[in-house]
Amino acid sequence: MGVASAVRKEDYKKNTRPIILEEKDLNVLVESASQVIAPLWPIGSFAARNPWLGLEKLSFDQVAVGLKQNRDVDIYPGASMILSAKRKGEIDEAILNLELQRWLDSQSFTIPRDVAERFCQAALKLEELPSELLSSQEVEKVVEGFDGLNTEGVEAFSMQPISAQIENQDHEKLIHLLDHHIIKWCKLYLDDSQAGWTMPNREEGFFRAWQRLVRYDPALTKNERERLKDWPLEAEEALKKAISRLKITESDIQSYLEGHLMSLPGWAGMMLYRSRQYSQEQSLLTEYLAVRLSLEWALVKPYLPLGNQPTEEKVSVTPLLAAWIHWGELSIEEWSQLSTAEQNEYLLFAYTFDEKLCRKLWLEAWEQTYTERLSQKLLSKQQEINYKKAALAQLAFCIDVRSEPFRRQLEKQGPIETIGIAGFFGLPIATSELGSNHSHASLPVILKPQHKIKESADENELQSYQERKQAVNSLSYTFKTMKQNVLPSLLLPELSGPWLSLQMVARSFVPRSANRVIRNIRETWLRKPNTELSLNHTHCSKAEIPVGFTETEKVNYARQALKMMGLTENFAPLVVICGHGSQSINNPYASALDCGACGGAAGGFNARVLAGLCNLPEVRKELAAEGIDIPKDTVFAAAEHNTTVDELDWLYVPELSETAQEAFDFIEGVMPKVSEKANEERLAYLPNVQSQLKNPQAEAHRFAEDWSEVRPEWGLARNAAFIIGPRELTQDCDLEGRAFLHNYDWKQDKTGDLLANIIAGPGTVTQWINLQYYASTVAPHYYGSGNKATQTVTSGLGVMQGNASDLLTGLPWQSVMQSDHEAYHSPLRLQIVIQAPSKYIERLLKNDSSFRAKVQNGWVRLASINSQGRWRNW
Repeated sequence: MGVASAVRKEDYKKNTRPIILEEKDLNVLVESASQVIAPLWPIGSFAARNPWLGLEKLSFDQVAVGLKQNRDVDIYPGASMILSAKRKGEIDEAILNLELQRWLDSQSFTIPRDVAERFCQAALKLEELPSELLSSQEVEKVVEGFDGLNTEGVEAFSMQPISAQIENQDHEKLIHLLDHHIIKWCKLYLDDSQAGWTMPNREEGFFRAWQRLVRYDPALTKNERERLKDWPLEAEEALKKAISRLKITESDIQSYLEGHLMSLPGWAGMMLYRSRQYSQEQSLLTEYLAVRLSLEWALVKPYLPLGNQPTEEKVSVTPLLAAWIHWGELSIEEWSQLSTAEQNEYLLFAYTFDEKLCRKLWLEAWEQTYTERLSQKLLSKQQEINYKKAALAQLAFCIDVRSEPFRRQLEKQGPIETIGIAGFFGLPIATSELGSNHSHASLPVILKPQHKIKESADENELQSYQERKQAVNSLSYTFKTMKQNVLPSLLLPELSGPWLSLQMVARSFVPRSANRVIRNIRETWLRKPNTELSLNHTHCSKAEIPVGFTETEKVNYARQALKMMGLTENFAPLVVICGHGSQSINNPYASALDCGACGGAAGGFNARVLAGLCNLPEVRKELAAEGIDIPKDTVFAAAEHNTTVDELDWLYVPELSETAQEAFDFIEGVMPKVSEKANEERLAYLPNVQSQLKNPQAEAHRFAEDWSEVRPEWGLARNAAFIIGPRELTQDCDLEGRAFLHNYDWKQDKTGDLLANIIAGPGTVTQWINLQYYASTVAPHYYGSGNKATQTVTSGLGVMQGNASDLLTGLPWQSVMQSDHEAYHSPLRLQIVIQAPSKYIERLLKNDSSFRAKVQNGWVRLASINSQGRWRNW
């Protein structure tokens, strides 16, 4: 990996021969370099992303070192965050001491153990060294006589773009000026119908469109434009020419490209996403790099060759000696009595046991503390004998952490069984809503749709509905067009001012009533008719994917979902498939509160499809022949869990049997109490909420409908574990809304295929979500998206801070922070817990090399509970 690779700086000026690269070699280098960034989905289809997706072949610590050296980005929690967790009792210091002892045992220093341990214990307090000690003349005098510190093999140097090494006459790094230019061109090219005027020649691709326009760019000087006058017309040739002119050695090209991609990981990530999403833009990342390096050449040409080449930085001895004096309680006299070899050993020890390592040990102790407390909760359940009544209803929820408190409150109300499964229910579909010619994927972004499911209605009702919908769309389009054109925009305030002013006042002072009125007006006007789903396969030559399912596919998807839920016998009279979505106003990150895996798609549509499939007589007949006998009186229904207000909205309720109707009425009867209790529990974690709420539901609706509310809900903050096992393992456990829960019974999985599928699918998604929250918390300036109140939606596809920042890649400050100084999310790497015999875990790790690498390299933590109820960390 170029991020941590050494740069042969002595070759920098020697390389004068032209770079000879084949096109295939260049594409391989670009693809390899792209591993340092991750694809970025548009914010309207927000998907949780693992920012280190391409780096999992390296250990977490190796990536941490590389990012610190290359971008000065620290991905271990900061000292203040750690000390805050300690004050809140989230870290057991006895576990921290065990982590320290393990580290000391792994080292080969000759320093006496008690001396080294005393130094480490003091350093672990994370206190800064006294400034008076660092500037002490006595320390400086001792340091002057020291020859230097040999740190060979401890630190590697990585290549930075040449523009990062040069300052202009205004003392501004040229790379910042380069970034400013690139942001401008990316916004122009990637604009998704937000701008009134599109980029000329956009259809020819990013590089060619830029090439045609850059010669007229007034932001460049005449000389800079002149340098690009006869530049190649093809991106690959331009990139090779720029590399040659910048005199980058062949062995350093990948590292150099990585440095440029990491400079603006948001815009580069969007280019990477589109290059993988659209066949006509496969070379988009190469074009992006061609534009970037071409502009870099134009900017840095006057400064080449560089007068002072980068040199290896010497390690400052002063803070290392000061650390031994302050933390190791070593006096100057004792130091002077040590031999030169011993002094070097002491300094090297202090250099190794630095603040980063201290915070690494604290993080591991924090994670292990959580794991041990979780194991105590789960293992205590193994000792209890549960005499369960036959379930009146079974409700299948998404594994989303927000489902856990809701499920727990629901189960308290009576004989109700809840089930956890990935919220797309194993259906690889794209959905097309009534009256729409477009469809959107309704499954995790790591998968591709294989079927399209359409909503349909009576022909007469459909035509009338489409006319009303077209009227609404036309009004919206006219408003946008007037706003973006010069003359009409002068008239627009006169026409829309009274209505928008009234709307603003109402939404500001009575948000719930205002939004209810607006919503009722819209729904009354549209009057969407009752719809059916196109479950049956229909041949359509124009469709890219089939519409509906064949008879065999219907059975396969129903069987697969029921097995993933562990629901193959003991069916309740009513089985409810529950998707989930959210509700918020004036929120660019609204889709981030829907399913974190499915590109912002709510799960209700999938729930309707699965419930419909399971109610088909022909499907039940085939399943019965395979041993999955669904009773005649059992009815499947579909609902959606609104996570912002903790309510259940019914989407599909077919004709019910007598016992199913009884179950339905029971759920309806207890739902107000379930919502109240779930809201009361959830709202208690939100800042600035009264401890005793008279009406939790009303307060939850206020959060959802107030357009000034920056934090309508916490989303998946504080997620920490993914538990794979039967509901009995976690039932009645208060997991504080921090655990993803997936049903699994190893006794019904003889081959281990079900477990492998859970790890490959939901396991990957939960890890992505976990690391998205982790990165946005520990490095918000690089991996987060800043303050919601100051965000600017740009190009219709993402947010910036101001008008010329990187395209921000992560979660807003308000999604992870309790206040400006206090984190809400605990940045812990995901703890996966599987209830299964050890041989199942061994088989999983042997067969899944990707998952094995994640465990071995510290990207996830793995534990299992065997059939005897014994816990094992892997």
